[in-house]
Amino acid sequence: MRVAWQTGVVRALREHGLAFDHVDGTSGGIMTTGMVLSGLDPAEMGRRWSALDVREFGSPLPLTDYLKGPWALPALGDAEGMVREVLPALGVDVAAIRASPVAGTFNVADFVTKTCVAVPHTEIDLELMAAGMSLPLFVTPLRRGPRVWTDAVWIKDANLTEALRRGADEVWLVWCIGNAPYWGDGPLEQYVHMIEMSANGALFAELDAAAAAHRPFVLHVIRPRHPLPLDPEFLTGRISADSLVAMGYRDAWEYLGSAAPTGVPKDQACTTMREPVRGVRFRERLRGEAAGAGLLLDVTVELPLPPDGTPSPGARLAGHVDHAPWGGRVLLADGRVESAGGGVDYVARVRLGGTWHALRAHRDLTDAPGPDLWPDAREAAFEATDGTSATLRLGLREAARALASVEPYGAHGFRDRAEALRELARVGLRRALTRG
Repeated sequence: MRVAWQTGVVRALREHGLAFDHVDGTSGGIMTTGMVLSGLDPAEMGRRWSALDVREFGSPLPLTDYLKGPWALPALGDAEGMVREVLPALGVDVAAIRASPVAGTFNVADFVTKTCVAVPHTEIDLELMAAGMSLPLFVTPLRRGPRVWTDAVWIKDANLTEALRRGADEVWLVWCIGNAPYWGDGPLEQYVHMIEMSANGALFAELDAAAAAHRPFVLHVIRPRHPLPLDPEFLTGRISADSLVAMGYRDAWEYLGSAAPTGVPKDQACTTMREPVRGVRFRERLRGEAAGAGLLLDVTVELPLPPDGTPSPGARLAGHVDHAPWGGRVLLADGRVESAGGGVDYVARVRLGGTWHALRAHRDLTDAPGPDLWPDAREAAFEATDGTSATLRLGLREAARALASVEPYGAHGFRDRAEALRELARVGLRRALTRG
């Protein structure tokens, strides 16, 4: 699920030196809260997302339920896969959660009373956690005694009231529900729009209630610049957990780098995102050796394809470097693509031992038309300001994977997606990467 993005945010917050007295999770955020309260460090959280088999999210109902027909179908599946496979694979440990020295709450909707219940960490179990992520139509609810438990996102996606009730004077909101002006067609996009309206509307109502009660507190909001890919894109392999984690880390440091002690205004703009220029996203993994140890540069590039005559907002990247002398996987901040003398530079910062270092990977590009960047330029000169340098290469197998990873973004519907790919073929990757 796209909430893997939150793991990158948690890592940045931890590196920034922040610690919290209370952690709260709703809907997919229940997984992040469960991992944090289980005592996992952010690097381990990322490794577990990377190793997760996304097919385990879906578990089928008994055949007899499907034979009832679509109008009597309880849901597309049940929560058994989340309970038995996904949550344990992510390191969620109920015993550790209940013993956590940090207080936590898990928001689950009680359908009988139509309320959001903040279940304390001392009372949570895997079935309730899964119920809190069981979206109607997709996953059956949890029936336990007289109660029917389901996803609370239709009531709220962040329990600000619970945080303030516990005495919070500073709230950090890690927000990945979309809030852009685009209105899409089709049942999936409009189902998502209903979630967006419910979640954002409830948050704004809680902010208004706090203001009316003259309850002072500082609000920080970390959100992506553009709406994240929807869960079906993750579940079908069109974006990876590694890419989402890296995007969360990048987006968190973008906020932390300019965050004011007074936080952000408590208004409807606090979760606003921009609709991106239509473009394509692709992932590359370049390998080499530095100081006798292997070095992997794994980047996801977001390449806008604006209309002719329109300035490009610039290509962004997120990713990580795997290098044992650096302590293993190190995520990239401030990632971008720069035009450089007939080629491009992948530019970013990495945090090593509490100190920031700049890195750059330069690639020469030929001027062949069409999407043939990888056969033409599979080598990059890598250097970082800590003295690390290497020649990195994109192997033939990785080049094929990179080509297969090309995915339109900011495009809605089959026709719009096809137009993005057609524009890439017309412009060519070199021109798309190097134009201003």
